[in-house]
Amino acid sequence: MSIFVPNPTAVETQQTFETSVFPYALVGQSPSVEVACNWIAEQRDELKRLATQHGAVLFRGFGLSSPEDFDQLVGALAVENFPYKRSLSNAVRVNFTERVFSANEAPSDVRIYLHHEMAQTPLFPTSILFFCQVAAVEGGATPLCRSDILYEQVRKACPEFIAKLESQGLKYTNVMPNDNDPQSGMGRSWRSTLGVADKQQAEERLQNLGYTFEWLEGDCLRATTPVLPGVREISPGRRTLFNQLIAAYSGWSDQRNDPSNAIRHGDNSKLDAQAVERLIQLADELTFEMAWQTGDAVLIDNTVAMHGRRPFVGTRKVLASLGDMQTHIFSPA
Repeated sequence: MSIFVPNPTAVETQQTFETSVFPYALVGQSPSVEVACNWIAEQRDELKRLATQHGAVLFRGFGLSSPEDFDQLVGALAVENFPYKRSLSNAVRVNFTERVFSANEAPSDVRIYLHHEMAQTPLFPTSILFFCQVAAVEGGATPLCRSDILYEQVRKACPEFIAKLESQGLKYTNVMPNDNDPQSGMGRSWRSTLGVADKQQAEERLQNLGYTFEWLEGDCLRATTPVLPGVREISPGRRTLFNQLIAAYSGWSDQRNDPSNAIRHGDNSKLDAQAVERLIQLADELTFEMAWQTGDAVLIDNTVAMHGRRPFVGTRKVLASLGDMQTHIFSPA
């Protein structure tokens, strides 16, 4: 029987904090995907704990080469599948298996800004997994940022802004097209996003979720969320900037969407521009660039770490899987 025991290994530009490193990296040389996944299944509880402690766990040298291999890894971790079709994600994606899909179908020159997956909706995954099937010729890194560390830094730099995030929360507005728009990083149609067939069903779904909405020219749909948290408590004394603030403020831009109208506090007031710029600066300073190697996989605790995508040259195939769906509502701190 083949024995596979990957070792915790330092990787280039890995970050070190008081009780954690980011990301936590496990490197080995597995003789097969099956052997690697058997080890993962045996260690799944510890691996999930490590993801929450450190923010992300990198698997390198686990023998992965195909969507089916990645599906086995996801299965070995036994995270409850959160199918893309059930999500309210803005992104256009392509499914390969029931739990594996493309990370984002936006063109290669589109930058996807740091965000917590689906923090702008009432439904979100607590676990995200990425797998690099083909690394880009140039660029294409996945930036990762610890939002608990960012929270503490922004709280010191902009205490009034953090206090308002905690007391007022956030609301997000986006315009969904009538049909999928693969040229946009947020081009998923309202039919696909809401899982509906017609306008009446769309309105019923939005009303059930607590959204307000408006139909626009070309059967586009502008929808505004209920008030959602801007800060989340992971455990007693450990808070995180759990939101889509950076992405909405910086990147929700296409022929239908204007970032200046994308995000407000729960009382409908505009965000303090200087505080947001300071937050973005601090996030950039904290960002780890996940420079993919073909075959890499990463498990991210979505409540702890944000992710994004750098522009790239050449073919880049990074797949994703979501797990452990939760719902959240705003409760003032």
